[in-house]
Amino acid sequence: MKRALTLLLSLIMIIGLFTSCTPAAPGADTGGDTGEVVKVGWIGSLTGDQAIWGQCERNTIQMLVDEVNDNGGLLGKTLELVALDTQGKGEEAYTVTRRLIEQDGVITILGPNSSGEALGTIPALEAGGVPDIATVATNPKVTFDNGKVNPYNFRVCFIDPYQGSVAAAYAFNEMGKTKAAVLYDQSLDYSTGLTEFFIEQFEKLGGTIVAKEAFNSGDQEFKTQLTKIKSAEPDVLFLPYFFKEVGLTAKQARELGLDVDLIGGDGWPSEQLFDIAKDEMQGGLFVNHLDYADPAVQDYTKLYTDEFGKPPELNGFLAWDAFKVFEAAVNKANSLDPEDITKALEGIEVQGITGFIKIDPETHNPIGKEAAILRIEGEEYKFVTKYSVE
Repeated sequence: MKRALTLLLSLIMIIGLFTSCTPAAPGADTGGDTGEVVKVGWIGSLTGDQAIWGQCERNTIQMLVDEVNDNGGLLGKTLELVALDTQGKGEEAYTVTRRLIEQDGVITILGPNSSGEALGTIPALEAGGVPDIATVATNPKVTFDNGKVNPYNFRVCFIDPYQGSVAAAYAFNEMGKTKAAVLYDQSLDYSTGLTEFFIEQFEKLGGTIVAKEAFNSGDQEFKTQLTKIKSAEPDVLFLPYFFKEVGLTAKQARELGLDVDLIGGDGWPSEQLFDIAKDEMQGGLFVNHLDYADPAVQDYTKLYTDEFGKPPELNGFLAWDAFKVFEAAVNKANSLDPEDITKALEGIEVQGITGFIKIDPETHNPIGKEAAILRIEGEEYKFVTKYSVE
C-alpha cells in the first residue's frame, strides 16, 4: 500500500511538471485578478546603425512597465516586457513578431522604430491576432494599404505624406526656395516615401526639382551624386534619411563646395549626428514630432536622464505615448485579451506627451497631429514653429 501511494504521488508530480511547462496559447487569458504575469512585447533595433533609437525605446517601455507594476499592475496583473532585436531588418521583424506571439504569448507588441521593420510585422500580426502600436514607423502602408486597413497595425506618429508635404511647403512658402534637389536612400521605404511626397507637394506649389539622386543603405560615399546635384544649382537640398548618412552627406557636400540649405525629416535627430558632422549641419532644418523644449515632455526627459545619464532620443517620446495608448486600451476594454485590446484601440483618445492622440478607426493613424520645424544650432535642436499643410 505504501509503495502504491508513493507511485501515485510520483505520477501526480510528473503530470504537474508537464502541465507547468506547457505554454499558454497566444493571446490566452492568463488567469483572474491574482497578480499573474502578463507579457507585453517590444521590437526594434538593438544592434546596427539604429540601435541608439531602439535602446532608448526599450529603456522607456521598461521604465513604464516598472511604474505600472509598482502601482499594482494592469487589471491586477504584473506586466513583463519581452524585448527582441529586429537588427533594423523587415524580415527579422517578422521573425521576432511570430516568436513573441507564438512562444511568449504577448497580449500586445510596441514598436518598431522604422517603417521597413513595421511592414514586416503585418502578416505575423494578422496570423496571430495580436495588435501592434508602432512608434516612429511613418510609411502609410504600415496601417493602410490597397484601400483597406491592416487590422492589427496601429501607430502614434504622423505619416510620410504629411511629413514630406510639410517639409516641401515650409521650404517653398517660408524659406522662399524654388529649386530643390533630393538625395534619397532607394532601398529604404521611409526614404522613398518622404521623397515621393516632398516632390509632389513642392511641384504642386510651383517649385522645380532640379536633381534627384539615389543611393543604397550602407553606402558611405555620396560625392558622385552630390557633384551632379551641385551642377544643377539647387537652392535647397532635401535629405530624407537617417542621421548617420545625413551627417556623412553634409560633410561631403561642404567639401565639394555645395553650400546650400539642408532640410529633412524625423530621421535626423540623434546625439550621434553631432559626432559625425556638427559644423556641417549648422542651420539645417527638419520636420519633427515634437518640440524638445515643450513643457509637456520635461517630466519624461528628466526621468530618463536621471535613470540613464543622458537625455532620450526622439523615439523614446513616441515609445512613451505608444505605451500610454496600450494602457488606455486595456483599461477601456477592461480586458487583457488581444482581440479586445485591438477593438479598444480603434477610436481611442489619449493625451500624449507628443500631443493629443486619437486613433482613426478607418486608418489606424492618429488624427490631426501637428508637425514641428526644428533648426540645428550648436548641439541643440531649436524649435522654430508648428507647421501644417492645409
